[in-house]
Amino acid sequence: MTSPPVSISFAFSQSMRELDRAAWDALALPRPSPFLEWDWLDLLERSGSVGPEKGWLPLHLTASSGGQVVAAAPLYLKNHSQGEFVFDHVFADAAKSLGESYYPKLVAASPFTPATGYEFLTSPDLDPDLACRVVAEGMDRLCRSGGLSGAHVLFAAPKLAERLARFGFQAWAHQGFIWENKGYCDFDDFLGAMRAPRRKAVRREREELRRSGVTVRLYCGDEIPDRFFPLMYALYERTNDKFGRYSCKYLTPTFFEGLSGALRRRILFTAAFLPGCDEPMAMAMFVRKNELLFGRYWGSFKDVPCLHFELCYYAPIAWAIENGLQRFDPGMGGEHKARRGFVSRPAYSLHRFAIPGVSALFARHIEEINRLEEEYVEEMNALSPFRRG
Repeated sequence: MTSPPVSISFAFSQSMRELDRAAWDALALPRPSPFLEWDWLDLLERSGSVGPEKGWLPLHLTASSGGQVVAAAPLYLKNHSQGEFVFDHVFADAAKSLGESYYPKLVAASPFTPATGYEFLTSPDLDPDLACRVVAEGMDRLCRSGGLSGAHVLFAAPKLAERLARFGFQAWAHQGFIWENKGYCDFDDFLGAMRAPRRKAVRREREELRRSGVTVRLYCGDEIPDRFFPLMYALYERTNDKFGRYSCKYLTPTFFEGLSGALRRRILFTAAFLPGCDEPMAMAMFVRKNELLFGRYWGSFKDVPCLHFELCYYAPIAWAIENGLQRFDPGMGGEHKARRGFVSRPAYSLHRFAIPGVSALFARHIEEINRLEEEYVEEMNALSPFRRG
């Protein structure tokens, strides 16, 4: 890799609190993802959700020129592969069989966030290719000096994925979902784009929930009662406990309580109530930025048919249409999303291994791995409820 201009200096910080909030957000706020902003990353750290004891050691990169921060990237030193939603354990096993250490490794990500949109935060004054090269070189220096097994960029924004391929990173496809607003007037207009059997099925699910006596309400920003934040932690914990070894229970009560501060403006809750009860029996939490909505967490204290679909899909889609949002990333999942209006698409992680044997193994098989993943994307889209054409 060709080094960036000599006027660029690099620094690595073990805490967002070491970094100037205004300088970081000058680069992060114009980006679509809310999960790269100083407040979100700082809350993860000060709540104890992220840290060395969790196996996520922050090593945030900043690149400066002339005393000004011109590029930044949230980075983490990892001694395991948990909480990433990119399952590279087979490559860790391969390294072990070669007598090499796969951990620690360097991960560029917003922790516990399987949503496409990770970017290097760069000044608009820098040429995009040069900016990518600057951050990639900084990561390379860190890997060399620390003897790390490689660098991994998770759920990269599409343009970043394209650029990193020119700097020795190899792309790995992962199936994901997105809902797109096609200029719908309301939820009925959205349903009108579906074939009759699926349209009737959605209406039947919503009617079944209504007949159960459950009511659903939405709260955003200052409308959210303070008690919802600790309650969301209890539901988050319950959902993770339900899924056992497939869970990702890193967030602490302090994290959810902290969302009631500066980040409250970005939060949306859908909440379900039983007749005569003022306390929600189920909730789902979303994060909004501009015209984008991201599904995050959900949980229920009682199993009610069709409740999950209403809280996590139908109610937020209706809200997104009403409020002019253009896209909704519901998070990872299976065919139940495909049947309810979410389009499948590939998301990409990018990998560069310092262990030659692992790099060769990855290169030998990744084309076939990606082909199979693309076939799965096609299978999900074949389940689309929308009318052809």
